[in-house]
Amino acid sequence: MHVNYWNELKKDNMGRKGLYMMGVLAVVAVGAAWLAPHDPFAYVAEPLSSPSWSHLLGTNEVGQDVFSELLYGARTTLMVGTLSALFATLISLCIGLIAGIFRGWAERLILRLVDVMLVIPIFLVVLLVAAYVQPGEITLIALFSLLFWPPGARIIWAQVLTLRGQGHIAAARHFGAGNSYVAARHLVPELYPLLAVNFVQMVRRAVFMEAGMAFLGIFDPTQKSWGLMLHYAREFMFTEAWLWWLLPPALAISFTIIAFALVGYALESALDPRLRRPTYAGD
Repeated sequence: MHVNYWNELKKDNMGRKGLYMMGVLAVVAVGAAWLAPHDPFAYVAEPLSSPSWSHLLGTNEVGQDVFSELLYGARTTLMVGTLSALFATLISLCIGLIAGIFRGWAERLILRLVDVMLVIPIFLVVLLVAAYVQPGEITLIALFSLLFWPPGARIIWAQVLTLRGQGHIAAARHFGAGNSYVAARHLVPELYPLLAVNFVQMVRRAVFMEAGMAFLGIFDPTQKSWGLMLHYAREFMFTEAWLWWLLPPALAISFTIIAFALVGYALESALDPRLRRPTYAGD
């Protein structure tokens, strides 16, 4: 039976809340230039000034407005997360389709590659790259895209094996449909829900990884991101500054991860009826 996953997502209480939270994040990231009261790189007040009407979250150690930093940091962090997840999902789709459609040596080779990639410690790879290159947005997006695809590829491969045995796909092949036609016309549309789940899960993972790398100082210092805010604020965590400088980006990262986790769980519940929460009167 066909399921309208969008309707299922909107009906799910957690999914609805996650969508609202993601909407807030999108508005902040896209509208940072209009919402920020100051240039995040400008020195606008005394260093470590307490919050005021002029500077809602005070200033950092060099007198930059923390609230403006927070808004612009959303743009960087979410861009790295969403683009990494998008490219990794596309790679997963291509690899999973090739393994599931062609089978034989191609399937065996791809599955061995996936097994190898799954045991590679991503954090250590990024550290190794950082030893030679100062990671910025483009570098992290490329790294995460190339390292995050294996779990999704294995799931898509398994689903393709299930789908290729269905009657309408067998009939299409019987009437001479090629692999590209079957993939584009029949397989990919059936994989949309899985791709959506995979994308949401990888955004959450990439946001967490980017924040962790920036917190350790492994990021372009000329950019503004939530992880870099934490990196610079950690030296002042035992002063009052942690309230307006350290806490906001930490809460923003948590907010983002929770938003994508709620949407991801709601999508998984729509895919698997066993995970659906019973609906009661008044919900």
